[in-house]
Amino acid sequence: MSTSAVSATAPVQRGAEKSWKPFRLRQQPFFEDKNRAFWILQSCGWAGYFILRTLSGIANQMGWSFVLHTALLTATGYSITLLMGAVFRRLIRVRPLVTWVTSIALVVLAAAIFSAIETWSFATFISPGSTPEGIQFLGAILLTFSLLVAWSALYYSINYYLLLEEQSDRLLFLENTASSATLAMLRYQLNPHFLFNTLNSISTLVLLKQTDQANAMLSRLSSFLRYTLVNEPTAQVTVAQEVETLKLYLEIEKMRFEERLRPSFEIDPAASRARLPSLLLQPLVEYAIKYAVTPQEEGADIAVTAQRFGDRIRFVVADTGPGAEDHWVRAQESTGVGLANIRDRLSQAYGADHRFETESDATGGFRVTIEIPFQLEVPEEPK
Repeated sequence: MSTSAVSATAPVQRGAEKSWKPFRLRQQPFFEDKNRAFWILQSCGWAGYFILRTLSGIANQMGWSFVLHTALLTATGYSITLLMGAVFRRLIRVRPLVTWVTSIALVVLAAAIFSAIETWSFATFISPGSTPEGIQFLGAILLTFSLLVAWSALYYSINYYLLLEEQSDRLLFLENTASSATLAMLRYQLNPHFLFNTLNSISTLVLLKQTDQANAMLSRLSSFLRYTLVNEPTAQVTVAQEVETLKLYLEIEKMRFEERLRPSFEIDPAASRARLPSLLLQPLVEYAIKYAVTPQEEGADIAVTAQRFGDRIRFVVADTGPGAEDHWVRAQESTGVGLANIRDRLSQAYGADHRFETESDATGGFRVTIEIPFQLEVPEEPK
């Protein structure tokens, strides 16, 4: 609700909650301090009331005594609504029936007191000696009642809106916390899975007494794990960083497969700064090695491409292996990570705004396509 839509006499709930600062995606600085906002709107509202009534009296040639009469009414209304606000602040969190009944009774009582003071002030400053009664007093109380009803309605409207925003922010905060926890869990699944496979390869090299290769692989493994530990599990990295990580991983595997492993990269320069969840592509390359390079004596080619298409970026990981998709499915079922893990990470990070497809060629080869929104690590400067 913009402040321009709020009546000049509309207050907000005083005594703002201090115990919990909500996570706000849509910050509203004016209402961030409810107590300050209340006093600003309360003062501006009754100042507007004073100005309007004063101008009306002057226009009707009521004389300067009408200014004193209006000042007294403004002070009365200001004070009465402060007391009403103190009561409403407690009523807003009780049962609706209690809130409605008590509020109406309080408005009627406040209107009667306000009207009595207005009638006395009129008889004292405007028309000395007169005693308004009947229709005059009824008219005064109806106008006063209408004013206080409008004040109360705006008070509750603003504060119910702020309560709704607070609850919405709490839910958003909890959803983001749950999403971050899920992303972290999915990322943590990758590390022990990859570590097991690499240590198994190092163990094989040690048994074959290929100590130099084993030491080199351990060194590269250390660098790779350092990278995974530095980055937060829920963090996003640039395409350039992800490609460098893949190359580091492939250097480790290249020592085991040598010429049988033939990786290639085709990265669109326009896509190099785009962000994606860290280690999103590594499992795809890992399974390409396991189910395309390992089973074939001649090995296989593994191609990783990244291209930007407008506000989207597309990744493709393709191999020249047997192309049996059931191998990937069995790998997924046996380890608990693989394709299911990637699907879950994409869903957590982008919701329905992503594409994930697999394709197996009849002549051999397997391809995975991922399409996500194009997001930059650092916003581009306006041209």
